[in-house]
Amino acid sequence: MAVQINPSILSADFARLADEAKAVEGADWLHVDVMDNHFVPNLTLGVPVVESLARATDTPLDCHLMIEAPDRWAPQYVEAGAGSVTFHVEAATAPVRLAREIRAKGARASMALRPATPIEPYEDLLPELDMLLIMTVEPGFGGQAFLDIMLPKIRRTRELISKHGLDLWLQVDGGVSAETIERCADAGADVFVAGSAVYGASDPAEAVRALRTQAESTTAKASWACDH
Repeated sequence: MAVQINPSILSADFARLADEAKAVEGADWLHVDVMDNHFVPNLTLGVPVVESLARATDTPLDCHLMIEAPDRWAPQYVEAGAGSVTFHVEAATAPVRLAREIRAKGARASMALRPATPIEPYEDLLPELDMLLIMTVEPGFGGQAFLDIMLPKIRRTRELISKHGLDLWLQVDGGVSAETIERCADAGADVFVAGSAVYGASDPAEAVRALRTQAESTTAKASWACDH
């Protein structure tokens, strides 16, 4: 199972987004946090910025929609150039229909869970998804401390993915750094969003490489990966 590192531009310089994207060209995806000041108490960017960023970089865009009414808005982010679109299950009216629409438009469909949202009620939805995002902080702001209490939830989610034999990526977002990425990888995550740990480093590209090395080393020894 391939490890993927997705730097979050929430921690980048918004006045230099094209340059900041180039600074992490070795990354697998560029994570774009869309916040509407309703679902979360912060306001970031929207469709026009995603369109511009998609033209400015060859790194595919992983758009995480922390917004109300994703059923209405998510398809527009596919049209804007996103290669993966994540909606929050807490905000979606019809998550299966939305995931199918995102896929039909040509992007990977992903569903996110806030820390207090359990995975078990959504077990039957997993085959409709390409990725599941477990938030390891409360969504809304970058630079928060990692919530260790999410590790059992990551493990349970990995067990459900294995139980159903799914080719489903398991992403973690929030407080991912050199200090926490190995715990996430050992628990079952294979896609890692890192903001401050990448863009706060003196060499963001090297930070991506170092995080990848840590995660790959841990994954190689993890029981879930050996069983896969």
